[in-house]
Amino acid sequence: MKDDEANRFSDELIVTYRETVNELYEFVSRRSGGSRELAEDVTQETYLRATTAWPSSGLPDCPLAWLRTVARNLLLNHYRRRRPVSIEAADLDTVLGSAPSDGTEAARLVCWGLARLKAREARLLEAFYIDERPVRSIAADFGVTERAIEGRLRRARLALKKLLLPHVGTTGEMR
Repeated sequence: MKDDEANRFSDELIVTYRETVNELYEFVSRRSGGSRELAEDVTQETYLRATTAWPSSGLPDCPLAWLRTVARNLLLNHYRRRRPVSIEAADLDTVLGSAPSDGTEAARLVCWGLARLKAREARLLEAFYIDERPVRSIAADFGVTERAIEGRLRRARLALKKLLLPHVGTTGEMR
């Protein structure tokens, strides 16, 4: 790259960072089980990867989508390597009723489970519970009916519970 091109690219990168950092951090934070340290590390690593990839390939058409994909993959890798802890069923019930972002071990266990689900199931649960998107919006993105999404959500929840059950204590009842 010539100096003028490099400076222009550097300026574009700075502008892109400023435009996307808050949204990316929120995206990562919601998926990090409430761990601020993990959210910050993943956000930083995502931008480091962007500064490595983008000079040779150029800025993507939708930088935030690229960043989210990289961040999601980094989180999935983190949770795949992590050994889950056992929790009580009552704690899990609380987390399954809300987005896994409150920093508890139960929230981290749910994130661990999401990393082990089939990608389509995990994305569906993330869209509904973490991103709090309505069924209608998810159905439009998937190109299926709302009823189909409701069925897929039910099956994805069951798959997640099956993954998490071995790590849940006997106190309390699972829904």
